[in-house]
Amino acid sequence: MSKLVPRPVTPLGILVEKLETALMMAREALVATPVIKQLETALLLAAGIDPYIENCTTTQSPALREIALSTQAEKWSEKFNDGATGRELEQEMLSGHLEGQALKMFVYMSRAQSILDIGMFTGYSALAMAEALPENGRLVACEVDAYVAKFAQKLFESSPHGAKIEVEVGGALETLDKLAAKGECFDLAFIDADKEEYVEYYKKLLDSNLLAPQGFICVDNTLLQGQPYLSEQSANGKAIAEFNQIVAEDPRTEQVLLPIRDGLTIIRRV
Repeated sequence: MSKLVPRPVTPLGILVEKLETALMMAREALVATPVIKQLETALLLAAGIDPYIENCTTTQSPALREIALSTQAEKWSEKFNDGATGRELEQEMLSGHLEGQALKMFVYMSRAQSILDIGMFTGYSALAMAEALPENGRLVACEVDAYVAKFAQKLFESSPHGAKIEVEVGGALETLDKLAAKGECFDLAFIDADKEEYVEYYKKLLDSNLLAPQGFICVDNTLLQGQPYLSEQSANGKAIAEFNQIVAEDPRTEQVLLPIRDGLTIIRRV
């Protein structure tokens, strides 16, 4: 059986696919050699970035590798993509090695002791961040689906850092309200859930003081396949574009959008 190749879901991955197609079409059309050479060079530059960065980044832990492999092997389409559940889950939703290591490094740098993970999926980002927490550190992970939550919790058991993670099952907004009512406060929040609710997550973190003074928010998918800056946008693409604009205009925070994977925004409460 051939190995399933994940579809490109980042601006760079899509760019590589487009360049491969353009180069093939140019060769078939017998386009002039100088043009072919330019396309070949452009493809080499684009296709080489992610593998090179991966090779220059610290290797993931065995427990994180197990999450990645288990997520890849799971038949998500048979459980969630049939229209009955209202959810579509796929292996490409995994944060992955590069983003996981970036988040882990950021936890070290910020010296966070408490983290709120809004949108856990199979737990890769949650465990990556938990690995950087001190022994008495705590991470609360929100996951809407009980099956996925149990899937992740079983994988956490193989890591000595899994005990730092508490999983809250339910809608993210409801979970945030519950945590706020209890007076919870976090040094760092990571947003990677329903894209159309990003603005609400952001507002709740700031308005209900779930985010500590001078705390940080990391937000995934803020480039969303390039849609926020392209004319053709899905509902999620429009939601991310709106979110990016609101954050950029909010005087309560300052931020930087990094082109890591599908876009990672780091927001600091000032």
